[in-house]
Amino acid sequence: MILTTDAAIKELLERSKTVAVVGASANASRPSNDVFRAIVRGGRYIATPINPTLTEIDGIAAFPDLAAYAAKNGGPDIVDVFRNPDDAPEVTREAIAAGAKSIWFQLGVVNDDAIAAADAAGLDVVVDHCLKIEIARLLR
Repeated sequence: MILTTDAAIKELLERSKTVAVVGASANASRPSNDVFRAIVRGGRYIATPINPTLTEIDGIAAFPDLAAYAAKNGGPDIVDVFRNPDDAPEVTREAIAAGAKSIWFQLGVVNDDAIAAADAAGLDVVVDHCLKIEIARLLR
């Protein structure tokens, strides 16, 4: 289901415990690093970086892809997508295969095919919102 209301997004945030951040970066100047670190600092979620070029960020082990994450941890509650919109369909396929419960397309990550595929697979879908901003805004 595509979540568009504050109430629906808040409910997703409240029931979730794990976040797999696809495209998390170790580069402190990247928005994906800022959001990843904010999620970790917030202490509400277990956040995990998903990036094939990293082994860890700030001591938190990274996984090369969602399949490797799921093999160790099961499906994440939220897959947070920091990738080019053209990459979103593949990330969506991986999220579905990994047993994710929801997919969160960060600001600017809008791909109609990926959104439709996630919705059709029964995932909760948030589009064009920043996870860090929405946590701060809705869960204060």
